[in-house]
Amino acid sequence: MKPASRHITTCRRCDALICWALTTANGRRQPINAAPDPTGNVAVMQGPDGLLYVRSVTAARPDIRPGEWQAKPHHATCPSPPPRRSSSGQRTRTGVRPAPWAQR
Repeated sequence: MKPASRHITTCRRCDALICWALTTANGRRQPINAAPDPTGNVAVMQGPDGLLYVRSVTAARPDIRPGEWQAKPHHATCPSPPPRRSSSGQRTRTGVRPAPWAQR
């Protein structure tokens, strides 16, 4: 099964075709590759509200149910990694700060 064309968009970094889906674990948005992939580690399904939902394929739940398809998260295949963010939000300073000149 493939996602509907209204769900497909392109990645801003690499222009690959992706879909945005909500995770079943916490409801956060996750980009997934639009093309189904039998080696993928997530299962995607369209909910009754028309949105895409994604869950992890784990050893405890390895089966793909009817109405689901297997895909890979786009973060795993994107050639352009996202920019790194510092955890504190502030810029770290390095080096020695110059001392002010003493005036006489």
